[in-house]
Amino acid sequence: MFTNRIGIDLGTTNTVVFVPGRGFVVNEPTIVALSLPDNNVMAVGREAKEMIGRTPGDIAAYRPLKDGVVADYYITRAMLKYFINKATGPWNLVKPDVVISVPAGITATERRAVINAAQEAGAKNAYVVREPLLAALGAGIAINSSSGNMIINIGGGTSEVAVISLGGIVCWSSIRVAGNKFDEAVMGYIKKKYGVAIGEQSAEAIKISAGSAMPLKTKLEVNFRGRDLVSGLPKDLTINSNEIAEALNPYLADIAAAVQGVFNQTPPELVADVMEKGIILSGGTANLRHIDGFFERIFNVPTYVAEDSILCVAKGSGIIIDHLDVYKRTLLNKR
Repeated sequence: MFTNRIGIDLGTTNTVVFVPGRGFVVNEPTIVALSLPDNNVMAVGREAKEMIGRTPGDIAAYRPLKDGVVADYYITRAMLKYFINKATGPWNLVKPDVVISVPAGITATERRAVINAAQEAGAKNAYVVREPLLAALGAGIAINSSSGNMIINIGGGTSEVAVISLGGIVCWSSIRVAGNKFDEAVMGYIKKKYGVAIGEQSAEAIKISAGSAMPLKTKLEVNFRGRDLVSGLPKDLTINSNEIAEALNPYLADIAAAVQGVFNQTPPELVADVMEKGIILSGGTANLRHIDGFFERIFNVPTYVAEDSILCVAKGSGIIIDHLDVYKRTLLNKR
């Protein structure tokens, strides 16, 4: 069976690929490992992630997207080629049409870089759609309704806040604060409080195991190992969920400020709709414990985490790609 349409959630941390009739065929880290002497791609995705922090001097593991946009064109093109080939299979003779997610705040130059990289990687036509629209579709929101809906999509590189009505984005905000910043916050907190250095993957594991957006009455604890900055020797420590909540609070406050800014721009009728229906959270970082309660406490608006929140954008790209002719008016043009 030939594959002529593909939906790609091109995230800073993970890339998810959807193929009609087959579902999600790829869900891998957005990471590429390069051999430095000859600039050859050695590994992409999960295999490349395992190399982070463990590579010799002649191998480097890169995240080709920074804060949701292309930071390295060559590596992004190589990665897209890998994911498109993995989705279509080695014997696919037809170049596929590809729908790719991009941040709401993407510039014309950044959009053009994504489209060019996709076409050079093997796409016939590349369409880019802003993430809040895709996330809303994937979360089951009727985006063509005249009623207002607010979605907060918190991924790895960016947090996108948008109010959607009549198939378009009425008000939005995009800030470069999300899951990766949370990992950095955990690393910084442990370094400052305990004098111990840990790597990105350890910080992410700690965040997933015991992270919380709010202090808990029953604390969760996680053991970890790092390098003592004084002695230089390995050291075992334990951190609890309330310490992690303290570390993450400044960045959560930044996201809340972005939400407040969107509320300030939103017409009163749509604000009333949002207050009645609530705020929807999507993206991988929406799985942080009690993040819905954090926003609900600040805004006094019911807040819900979408089902399979990490897959919402990819689901939305699947809906678009399944009905490409119908949704073309909501897509950014190919130019």
